[in-house]
Amino acid sequence: MKKLLFTTTALALFAPMAAQAADQTEPSSEIIVTGTRQTGMKAADSAAPIQLIGTQAFQSVGQQDLTQVLAQTLPSLNFQGFGGDTANLTLSAALRGINPNDTLVLINGKRRHTTANLAVLGGSPYSGSATTDLSFVPTNAIGRIEVLQDGAAAQYGSDAIAGVVNIMLKSADHGGSFTATGGSNYENGGKTAATALNLGFKLGDKGFVNVTGEYKFHDYTSHGNYDRRFFYSDGSLKTSILNSTQINGLKSFAGYPNVNNINGDARYSIYNLSFNAGYDVGSDAQVYAFGTYGNRNAKAYENYRSPDRVSGTTSTGTTVYPLSSGFQPQENIREEDFSLTTGIKGKAAQWNYDLSLTYGKDAVALYTINSANPTLYSMAQSASATALTGLQRNFYDGQLSNSEWVGNIDISRDFDLGMSKPLTLAFGGEYRQGNYSISQGEYASYIYGGAQSYPGFAPTDAGSYGRTSYAGYVDVAADPIEHLHVDVAGRYEHYSDFGSTVAGKFNARYDFSEKLGIRGTVSNGFRAPTLAEAYYSSVNVGPGSTFGQLPPNSAAAQTLGFAKLKAEKSTNFSVGFVAHPLPKLQITVDAYQIKIRDRIVPSGDIFGTLGTTVVSQAVVDALTSRGVSLADASSYAGIDIFTNGVDTRTRGVEATASYSSDFGEMGKVDWSLGANYNKTEITKVNPLPAAVYNAAAGQTDLLTQTAKDALTTATPRVKLIAGALWNIGKFSVNLRETLYGTTSQHISTDGTGNCAGGDTNTCRLMKIGTTFITDLNVGYKFTPKIRFDLGANNLFDKQAPTMPTINKGTTSERPLANNVYNAPLSFTPWGINGGYYYARVTVNF
Repeated sequence: MKKLLFTTTALALFAPMAAQAADQTEPSSEIIVTGTRQTGMKAADSAAPIQLIGTQAFQSVGQQDLTQVLAQTLPSLNFQGFGGDTANLTLSAALRGINPNDTLVLINGKRRHTTANLAVLGGSPYSGSATTDLSFVPTNAIGRIEVLQDGAAAQYGSDAIAGVVNIMLKSADHGGSFTATGGSNYENGGKTAATALNLGFKLGDKGFVNVTGEYKFHDYTSHGNYDRRFFYSDGSLKTSILNSTQINGLKSFAGYPNVNNINGDARYSIYNLSFNAGYDVGSDAQVYAFGTYGNRNAKAYENYRSPDRVSGTTSTGTTVYPLSSGFQPQENIREEDFSLTTGIKGKAAQWNYDLSLTYGKDAVALYTINSANPTLYSMAQSASATALTGLQRNFYDGQLSNSEWVGNIDISRDFDLGMSKPLTLAFGGEYRQGNYSISQGEYASYIYGGAQSYPGFAPTDAGSYGRTSYAGYVDVAADPIEHLHVDVAGRYEHYSDFGSTVAGKFNARYDFSEKLGIRGTVSNGFRAPTLAEAYYSSVNVGPGSTFGQLPPNSAAAQTLGFAKLKAEKSTNFSVGFVAHPLPKLQITVDAYQIKIRDRIVPSGDIFGTLGTTVVSQAVVDALTSRGVSLADASSYAGIDIFTNGVDTRTRGVEATASYSSDFGEMGKVDWSLGANYNKTEITKVNPLPAAVYNAAAGQTDLLTQTAKDALTTATPRVKLIAGALWNIGKFSVNLRETLYGTTSQHISTDGTGNCAGGDTNTCRLMKIGTTFITDLNVGYKFTPKIRFDLGANNLFDKQAPTMPTINKGTTSERPLANNVYNAPLSFTPWGINGGYYYARVTVNF
């Protein structure tokens, strides 16, 4: 309640502040195409909350990545600051505190395909994310973005539980722009560079083509210092528990004593190309096409391995350590992303029509580099009297691929029935065919436990899985009386793998006057499980541990008592108002509730063994049946699995305010304020199947406390963004202040994840308090076509809180969790890298 009062008070204070310099002109409003089938609808008149993001937003965000632009602009959207394993290579964002998969992404109104790289992150709010990878959409190609913050499954189908992000590409047939950006974090590394070229051309006399090329580079960041397995927190070696081989290897390793760089951003380079084209055919039709191609090469560090992790004995009995300094493996992806849409739209006999076909594919080839397969090396060495040379260090782990065909037909017509405005009838259909595949890695990548850190996909992991679906919808929008707008939509959808679902939506708005309108929505929705969630299979081998990601749609999962995945179901309610109390001042407030049943979540770690103790023989059998070796599982072995495990309820309030002031010779100021309060509660948790239940070992719950926190408290309940854009002469100054509310998460102190909650010896609550982050951008126009920007995101370099050290003064002194002292808390809502400064030049043609 205090947070709600804070939000309301902030809005109340904002209005008079901005009104002091008001003049008497009306605010501008843009035509939207998202959330409505009517033509000519303005954002200010929408019956559903719509936020528009224009090109100005891209100028004031230093990191030229679309996810960063959205996160620093929308109070209801939070981004992933850090991911483990391959999730660190494709970070994502979430709307309204719900999983990223529950937000639908469109390009020019057409469904965008999703990534093949599934985020497998126990205890993370972003676990299970396999949504659209926004890194492959060039920012310079974007004309504007329309964000519908309302459930819209009845209009658009699966994934639109939290809302819809519709990216509208530029369509200019002349001119263009060139941008070049460079920057770095204040500390921790992370140098960046980006350049982009956008050009528009005429296509004959009746068409256009708009093309964009983009290159982005981001270097590693590194956090924390010493590895707790070998060092005390002051950097001194734990000589009493280390052998001479380990000590000598550590001292000779590059970067000693900071030998472990696992905590930090991946290094990546991305090349993107896009085009948007249209050609008029006659007077009432247009043939159109648009598409993108992206290529990414990304690398991320894994935990350091000591020299004795890989050893062998010659046939004469001599012990050999081929990697005498130890080694730090890396995960590497080489990814290609492609999308093409073609279609025709127009008008025939008073009916508007749009027929389109879209194909999208994302393919991720995975590699483990700077690593080794210990067992394979040991076997080879034992057959030789001399030390072997030419140890294999790089391994091809296989490929993940996700592709989708989407065919759409949309038809609409206005009917004049004597109401306040013509009634709009829209209907249409959609056909989708998806495929997800895992191809096995090379033999050495997976055999005998595979390469250290990330074994390749074994033959038992490999497979190809398909799905088809078809849908039909009807949408009726009408203004039965003056000032009242009503929109009713219904959708039927059938999936080949889990059956049918029906979604409906009722949306209405009533304007009491030009200054005040109320609006509300009642709807239900659904999200089909991604094929990646249903079929992804892998093994992760850490120092002393082996964990397998078990596909929920596999026979092994059903043997353990887990059912095949089915669709999430949602019920959405929202109510709010739009006010224009003064010229050029607009205020919106919308309260919402989202109930999700059968929500797909990752289980907590389900153990088969803890040390030499068998916790669940069924889990051990499930692992070995899939060819998983437990040779490295000296500490523990187990599985993780995605399951329809919980019901949740999310309640919140979204508020925005915007105002323009004209100070004459002192320039003009555009003020903006956005605030979001969002609280998610777990209303039901399904029980753990009997085959893996073990009360004596503490294995009794489907979700650990850490995993529950990921759904409820690991993202801020309050986020507020206040901005002021001041334009005076050739200068512009954009100041943005973002408030992130408190976040918290329980962390297991014993490394097992079996955290029962509370601040005890085995579980500790980590909390990040309310934090203000300041962003500043200063721009100067040398000429009407050349602009230079200098700025900083997180101007005052607010660093992420770090993991505390426990067991101080003992040989087991270590961080609370993981291996590196002073590592940042990964759920820090503003990211782990601190302040970032940049410079940019923009040339318009």
